[in-house]
Amino acid sequence: MRSLSVTVQQRLVNPVVRLAWRARLPIPGDALLETTGRRTGRLRYTPVCDGLDGDVFWLVSQRGRAADWVRNLLADPRVRVKVGGGRGAAWRAGTARIVDADDPRERLRTIGRGGLARRLCVCTSAMSDTDPLTVRVDLDPL
Repeated sequence: MRSLSVTVQQRLVNPVVRLAWRARLPIPGDALLETTGRRTGRLRYTPVCDGLDGDVFWLVSQRGRAADWVRNLLADPRVRVKVGGGRGAAWRAGTARIVDADDPRERLRTIGRGGLARRLCVCTSAMSDTDPLTVRVDLDPL
C-alpha cells in the first residue's frame, strides 16, 4: 500500500509542478523527466529534482524499481530531461540506467549541494523515500 506522502506527491504536488512547467514558470531546483510509457508508448512527464552535473543527469527514485518512471525507462532507456526556467529551459536527450552500486542517500546529498533550490527539492522528495534507487542519465553531446 502506498504511503500518504507518496499519494500526496503524485496526486497533488506533481500536477502542480507539471502545470508550472507548462506555464514556463518552473519551480527552481526542479527538472522534468520525459519517458515513454512501457505499455501505451505515450510520452510521460515526471517532475524530478535538478540533478544536472555536466553531461550527466542524476536521479533518485523514491520508490526504487516500483516507480512508474523507472519501469518506463527499464522498457525504453532513451529519455529526455528539461532543466532551467523560462526561455532558457532546454530538453536534453540521453540514455538512462540504474546504478545499483551507488548510495542513493549520498547521491541526494550531492545533488543538494547544487544550491538552496536543489536542497529544498531533495528535502521535500526525501520525505516520501521508501526504497531509494540511483539512476544515471548519460546525456547526448550538445
